[in-house]
Amino acid sequence: MTVPIVRETKDGVVLSIHVHPNASRTEWAGLYGDALKIRVAAPPVDGAANEALTTFLADALAVPRAMVRVQSGASGRRKQVCIQGRTAAQVRARLPLPSQKGTVTS
Repeated sequence: MTVPIVRETKDGVVLSIHVHPNASRTEWAGLYGDALKIRVAAPPVDGAANEALTTFLADALAVPRAMVRVQSGASGRRKQVCIQGRTAAQVRARLPLPSQKGTVTS
């Protein structure tokens, strides 16, 4: 059984993310298996890539940075990121998921 990319929990909405650090810019990069792939310009050193990821998601989802946290996978590419203050439907509406019209880039 695969985990949905976006799921609602008691703590908030959890996103399955695959991070590609050291990219030329921070952007949506499509899907990677059952996760949303995001390229981040920051290196995977001293939490810089996690910081870039959470800042990017906070901006994209229109929530304060403090409402976005890496729930699991902080030291790996595969992460579960928790978003507070939004429903799963609100998050899905702001994500470039394939079921939406248009491309998966920003």
